[in-house]
Amino acid sequence: MVVWRRSWVTILAAVFALALVLAGCGGSKSGSNGNSDGGTGSTSSTGNSAQSSSSSGGQQAEQPAEQPEKSGEEEASGEPEKQYYVAMVTDLGGVNDNSFNQSAWEGLQAFGAEFGAKVDYLQSQSDADYVPNLNQFVKGGADLTWGIGFLMGDAVKQVADQNPDAKLAIIDATVDAPNVASVTFKEHEGSFLVGVVAGLMTKTNKIGFVGGMELPVIKKFEIGFIAGVKAVNPDAEVIVDYTGAFDAPDQGKASAATLYNNGADIIFHAAGATGDGVFNEGSERKKAGNDVWVIGVDKDQSVTFGHEITLTSMMKRVDQAVARVSADVVNGTFTPGVIELGLAESGVGLPENNPNVPEDVLSKVKEFEQKIVSGEIVVPFE
Repeated sequence: MVVWRRSWVTILAAVFALALVLAGCGGSKSGSNGNSDGGTGSTSSTGNSAQSSSSSGGQQAEQPAEQPEKSGEEEASGEPEKQYYVAMVTDLGGVNDNSFNQSAWEGLQAFGAEFGAKVDYLQSQSDADYVPNLNQFVKGGADLTWGIGFLMGDAVKQVADQNPDAKLAIIDATVDAPNVASVTFKEHEGSFLVGVVAGLMTKTNKIGFVGGMELPVIKKFEIGFIAGVKAVNPDAEVIVDYTGAFDAPDQGKASAATLYNNGADIIFHAAGATGDGVFNEGSERKKAGNDVWVIGVDKDQSVTFGHEITLTSMMKRVDQAVARVSADVVNGTFTPGVIELGLAESGVGLPENNPNVPEDVLSKVKEFEQKIVSGEIVVPFE
């Protein structure tokens, strides 16, 4: 009995010991499952690598969250790339004048698209709007603020003096200030060339010129145009009329009617939106069977009014000037002072396509252009 009891005790002890061993193995397996659950947490929808590392009990190496690729400038500075802000204020013609204000806005839009810059404009209803409109952009943080047109010269000067740290630019005027870029054009050179076209193509020997306001910049158009006409047709008469406005198509239409009635068969206008009326009058007469033409200004105005009435245009590349000077701000090369663009700089000239101008006339135009660029001919402007 004793032997059996001892054996039984021994068996019980062995079973108890085995149970302890099994219990120990079971606890180890449970711990493994816990680690596995922690790994599942590391792929949660939050995608937060710090949370994943914590939930795994530090068993997995911490992985940085995926970041968007940075530009070279961002890598160097650690900051987002600056978005530049350039804006313009129109004179009285408005941004849809089919002339230099519209050309300026098109140039600014092209600049914005190329550099990812913010661009904007304000239209002036009267000269009293010039300073407040300019200040709105300057105080609003614009990196460059444009004034478009000769009429804005005094306003740009005032705002530039009051805001010496701001950068400003102006078209068609010279502003003496250390923070203003003044872009002017040799309008008389391009006007000379369209005068050559008119002088060679007139059938009545009477040619018209319609100006907006009688300002120095518009006189350059008139004087250069007359010089071009006389260079090839000394007997031709050029009839001049100023409407006194850049935003009055009705006055432009009335002026054109008077010139056509007086025998002019070609009219060159330098009148901004007032020139729309010149085209309207010419188009009506063309449809009625009259052999008349209009020479456009600032832009290739055949795009707007059609080749049926547009003989050619005296293009003034305001768009390219605005885009170039605005780009200088982004590139860190903005330089205050006067920039003058003429035939040599491709700042003025005829459109690339002139379907209504015969080849022999275009050849003559090219001949005069080369002489002007070389300095052999100096076109008068006053």
